[in-house]
Amino acid sequence: MADRKVLFRLENLTKHFPIKKQSLFQKEQLAVRANEDITIDIYEGETLGLVGESGCGKSTLGRTLLRLYPVTSGNIWYYGTEDGEPINLATATKEQMRPLRKDLQLIFQDPYSSLNPRMTVGQIVGEGLMAHGIFDKNSEESQEYILKTMEDCGLAPYFVHRYPHQFSGGQRQRIGIARSVAMKPKFIVADEPVSALDVSIQSQIINLMFDLKQRDNLTYLFISHDLSVVKYISDRIGVMYLGNIVELASTVDLFDNRMHPYTEALLSAIPTTDIRETVEIKLGEGDMPSPITPPSGCKFHTRCLYAQDRCKVDVPELRELKPNHFVACHFPLL
Repeated sequence: MADRKVLFRLENLTKHFPIKKQSLFQKEQLAVRANEDITIDIYEGETLGLVGESGCGKSTLGRTLLRLYPVTSGNIWYYGTEDGEPINLATATKEQMRPLRKDLQLIFQDPYSSLNPRMTVGQIVGEGLMAHGIFDKNSEESQEYILKTMEDCGLAPYFVHRYPHQFSGGQRQRIGIARSVAMKPKFIVADEPVSALDVSIQSQIINLMFDLKQRDNLTYLFISHDLSVVKYISDRIGVMYLGNIVELASTVDLFDNRMHPYTEALLSAIPTTDIRETVEIKLGEGDMPSPITPPSGCKFHTRCLYAQDRCKVDVPELRELKPNHFVACHFPLL
């Protein structure tokens, strides 16, 4: 990875959501520990997949990375500025963030609630273009560009004056993608963009995103709980558990040589159509602990089949055990 250009560098990124105190006598300020001490690099032109159970902090990481949420602590270095000088998004002001917004886009999970029902498709796709002064409102150039963007995303030109309620889920997600790529961004957070769609539509949307990435050299943070989807589109995969990255590796290496017990549990839970194959899910009983009061030591030790006494006390660091394969575990599966 040494020859690849870093687009984002996250250093000890932490995001907590404070909880309102239950009484006047409560001394300790509790918080939902959504992301804790995350340190990773995201390279230009790659798709970094992010997987984990619901509630583990995947979506929060994507939104914090885009500064839709303020950062609790840590740094977010962005190297995609026009002058090439990195800027720390964690401490950037609103005035500093505004010109960067067109470079950093988001595809929402729900194609039904993420579109303004009072705006036509043309207005939705062109809203960001007008807000950033890229085109004058109702100019001929803007109309041509909007129609071209819609066509690139598989939307017919005659859709331009229709409203979101007139479309299916897959078509709505295409509108959401068109709205994002119209800005010609450098980086897109795709927050479970196909989880609300039928399987046949999922493949179309994934192929569309892949084609747009190849054409425009886009960089994706692809968030999903579906490992089969992430395997298809991602170059690298990060596995998240209770706010921490527990394993990070290339897609091939992660599926062939997983080292963290939680990754093994996730992969063993992938459904199979082979009735001859007996699957044993490698996960202890019980639900994921509360992110308000997480377990001490390794957060996964309460459900890990390989946990030992050390795991209850010491917090494991994310170490590079093989070239470009990082694992946060005291007793990795070697």
